[in-house]
Parts: sequence; structure tokens; C-alpha cells
Amino acid sequence: MKVYLIAGEPSGDKLGAELMAGLISCAPYELEFCGVGGPLMEEQGLSSLFPINDIAVMGIGEILAKYSFLKERIKNTVNDILKLKPDVLITIDAPEFSLRVARMVRQKLFVNTIHYVAPTVWAWRPKRAKRMSGYVDHILALFPFEPPYMKRAGISCDFVGHPVAEEKLPDRHLVKKFRQEHELNENDKLIAFLPGSRRSEVDRLMPVFRSVSSNLISQRLNIKIVIVAAPAVKNILQESLREWETRVIVVTNDDLSNNDFQKLKRIVFASCDLALAASGTVSLELAATETPMVIAYDMGFLSRMVFRFLIRVNSVNLVNLISNQRIIPEFIGKNCKPDKIVHALLNELDNPTVQKSVMRKSLELLKVSGASSGIAAANSVINFLETRKT
Repeated sequence: MKVYLIAGEPSGDKLGAELMAGLISCAPYELEFCGVGGPLMEEQGLSSLFPINDIAVMGIGEILAKYSFLKERIKNTVNDILKLKPDVLITIDAPEFSLRVARMVRQKLFVNTIHYVAPTVWAWRPKRAKRMSGYVDHILALFPFEPPYMKRAGISCDFVGHPVAEEKLPDRHLVKKFRQEHELNENDKLIAFLPGSRRSEVDRLMPVFRSVSSNLISQRLNIKIVIVAAPAVKNILQESLREWETRVIVVTNDDLSNNDFQKLKRIVFASCDLALAASGTVSLELAATETPMVIAYDMGFLSRMVFRFLIRVNSVNLVNLISNQRIIPEFIGKNCKPDKIVHALLNELDNPTVQKSVMRKSLELLKVSGASSGIAAANSVINFLETRKT
């Protein structure tokens, strides 16, 4: 069976790799993988059509700035699918890119099409699900409350769980070793600064984070800062840090396999007393290591306007949304201000246990019984394709 996958960012690459591993384990036929993905998917046997970083763009202004380039990448991908004629097309998140590809392919060739990560119709633009029903046949949902939204729009959908919920807390000896290697004593408070995995996010958030770091350390001398640099933005992060007055521990993927880097990232998170993070999947990764957090995110003017008028929920943090509580502070758009963020971080440092029970509750809701999320997703794909044969 020829499987064409498209992932457009690091979180999608991780999901894609877990799905591929599940398919290799469960599929009753030989598999051939092709498409667009990152290093984790390549480790599972994918040869990417082009680098995943080419399409890792978020925000209306950022997309418009790369419109011609992205349009060409969409065309490249569509032509590749039409040439290869896969048995199934699996698009993974990144809807601005992947769903355009799926729609254009369906206009010229019928390919069974599955989308992994349901669109957030419960948060904004609810009519998207109905429009998708013309070119997406099945959806793999990460959250248990999503299938009814999709089914009402006429698309079959299975809840397959989220791989983050299966991650174990790192060994405490490895956590202790990391702190010792970086000369952190018991009184030092380590805060992870996580400005995202896309260049547009880093460019917008790093000036804010720089101001936050200076303000924090002026008030609490025992605060130390670590930045875990996503591979795609490692170089621009290190360039930006040259302007900082604050000494920062920087953790990168130098000389590490992708799997080892993911393990190291979990150790770093577990070593931290707190995190300041961009919105997104990272909030679940922090929850998996029981690391309290504050969320900060900003966007361009056009994206702010769209966000303001179309958003249908009062939180963008996944832990808050899944638990239906608003325990994790968020500073989004015009509220993404250093003074507000600093106040919240200091408050969380002084009350470190408040968030942890909510994190545990959220992760339990993301587990699927009887299998890992990768296996559950693979079985959903296989079962769907088998039903199409009858």
C-alpha cells in the first residue's frame, strides 16, 4: 500500500512518525511511504519531497509574506501526489497547507483522504468541517470531544488519543544530573523559555522574552533561565540571544538523534520549576512533566483582528480547554506584555502546586484505552480503508 503523508511542522512530524510506526506494526500489507515530513518521519522511512521548514508558517501576515513560495510548494505537492497515485493521502494538521493540497488533489484524482488532528471548529470557523466533507473522508481526532463535531458535518471520525499523554516522567536521577551539570543548586529556580518552533513566532516573542528575563532576574537573583531550541529555529535563537543581558542555558540538538533530543527536552522540562511558553502542543508536553507554566503569544495585526472576531472560546491553552478550567495564565495578542507576564511568573513560582492536579486530569482525558495513540491511529486508518473496500 502506498501511503502519502504531509506534515507541516514539528508537532505534526511527531504525530506522523508515531502513526507510521503504528502502521508498520499493524498493517496486513506491505507499505511504501512518501510525502512531506520532518526528521522523525524520515527515521520511519519517509523521503521528504522538500524540507518541512519550508511550510512551517503560522499567522495571516506571515503566510501572505510567503504566499508565492507556499503556492509553489502546494503545486509541487499536488503534482507529486497525482504522479504517484497513492492508495491513501494522510494530511497531518497544518490545515492552511495540507487541506489546500487535499482539495486540489480531489478535483483531479480520487484518493482516500484522511486528516490527522481535527480542525478546531469548537474554537473558531465552525463551517470548516462541512466544507472539508467534500475532500476529506475520515479524521483522526486528538481530543475526545471532537468526533461529534465532525460526524455532524458528515465526516467519519475516531478519537485516537494524544501521544503526549503516554509520556512518562523522566528519571529523577537524570533530572538531578542535568541541574548539577549546569551548576544549579537547590535554591535556584529554573525557568524554561519556549518561544516556539517557527521563525515568525521566535521573531515576535524573543524581544518580549528578553524583557521578561531582565525584569525577573532583577527581582529574584536565584532565577536561572534555560531555552530549549527547536532544531528549525536553533540558529536564529542563538543569534537573538547575543543581545540579551541575561546568561541563558541553551539546549540544542547538536550531536543528538531526534529521539535523544526529545528525551533530553523532557529531562529539561522536568528539571524546571516553571515555564514561559508559546501557545500550542508544548503546553501538553509541559503537563506531561508536571511543569507549571505561563502562556504568552503574539501575532501580526491581521491575525490579531481575525483572532479577536472569530474565536469562540475564552482560552487558547490546551490544558485549560481539555480540563474546562482556566488555571494556567495566558497573555495573548495585545496582552502579551512583559510586566503582566513577569507578575504571573512570580505568582506561579510562589504557588507551584496549583496547576499539577489539572495537568494530570487533562492528560488522563487524552488517553485511549487499550493501545498507544500511534497504534490507535494506525488501526483507525486500516479499519477505514477496509470499509472503503466493501
